[in-house]
Amino acid sequence: MSHIVTVAAKATDPAALAAACDRLKLPPPQTDTVTYFDRSVQTGLTIRPPGFVYPIVCDVETGDLYHDTYEGRWGDECFVGRLLQAYAVEKTKLQARARGHRCMETALADGSVRLTVTAGAAGFGDAPQYLTTGEAA
Repeated sequence: MSHIVTVAAKATDPAALAAACDRLKLPPPQTDTVTYFDRSVQTGLTIRPPGFVYPIVCDVETGDLYHDTYEGRWGDECFVGRLLQAYAVEKTKLQARARGHRCMETALADGSVRLTVTAGAAGFGDAPQYLTTGEAA
């Protein structure tokens, strides 16, 4: 039996989602309606990773991601983690740049990513700010 999974992380920014797809060398997300194996229907921005039977659907109003990998038989379940990591990195970079800050990215040995945000003219204190995303397993 197929299982639709709803991911708790929220992806609400179409520009960051498109940047995440570009980062993962995927085509840009397209608005579409998907009927999954269990006949459930989701509408939103669709991401079509290679090897997936059904696309990932992102509802940008709620931020929910929907996918059906049938316990890994219809797509790599780990890809959703990589997509969310890429989304978090790209969203942070977009927000930092919009505020006039510089952002430097460092890939860490455990698969996580460190972003160092350095204040622009408006500033945000004396020290650089760090964000480390979780491992994308």
